[in-house]
Amino acid sequence: MRLRSLLFVPGDRPERFAKAATSGADAIILDLEDSVPPANKEAARAAVADYLAGPREVVTLVRVNPLDGHMTAADVAAVVGARPDAIMLPKAEGAPSIAQLDTILRSEAKDGASLPAILPIATETPAAIFTLGSYREAKDRLVGLTWGAEDLPAAIGAAASREADGRYTEPYQVARSLTLFAAHAAGVAAIDTVFPAIKDEAGLAAYATRARRDGFTGMMAIHPSQVAPINAAFTPSPDEVARAQATVDAFAANPGAGVLQIDGKMVDAPHLKQARHILSLAD
Repeated sequence: MRLRSLLFVPGDRPERFAKAATSGADAIILDLEDSVPPANKEAARAAVADYLAGPREVVTLVRVNPLDGHMTAADVAAVVGARPDAIMLPKAEGAPSIAQLDTILRSEAKDGASLPAILPIATETPAAIFTLGSYREAKDRLVGLTWGAEDLPAAIGAAASREADGRYTEPYQVARSLTLFAAHAAGVAAIDTVFPAIKDEAGLAAYATRARRDGFTGMMAIHPSQVAPINAAFTPSPDEVARAQATVDAFAANPGAGVLQIDGKMVDAPHLKQARHILSLAD
């Protein structure tokens, strides 16, 4: 499952579902949490279930409400029978949260039905930061790991999570980095958080490019206009692919070599691993 771009859609706006599915995003996230006011939750569940029951053009996730509330079971009961591709779990706190959600999923799924994979939002509470390493224990249930920079500052009384120029302040740089390493430790997709400035196309492109540089494999979006720049950032350029292929070919031609020289530069096993990764992204 390729997850370069994951586009949020409010669950109570069913007229937007089809447009989101044809936006070019690798996945859409039908949201039952923050974007849906309490009075609209039931209608949103019904709209999401109706959409899931029909033909799908793209990987479709559903973001349920957090486990510390009273709505998760109702969300799951409404949608799991229509088999979403994955459930996004906000305010997740490590492997115990995955086990708790699995209990709910099993109680609501039809006999013999396979359970959808889970995409936790892994940094939205202070306690969550200290559980990031535990996702390795639940890696078989995960489709990826992502983080958020909005709920956490609110939870600790921080004034903001970003500097005036848009960069994250130090605590949230740490949360982002730990999520990145936790995802790779679990062997699942590392999904960066949203870029909130919808009209800042240059800023989005720069942020997404840095995210891929740092090791993220995809990014969430909050508007269809953000999908194309995100996809571009997480798709290797022809020059990158050519250099990666040259590295792979050089080692294939010299199977006993540990170090080679290509275009005047020394390359070794880590470079070969990176080249293979680039080719997998381009495939």
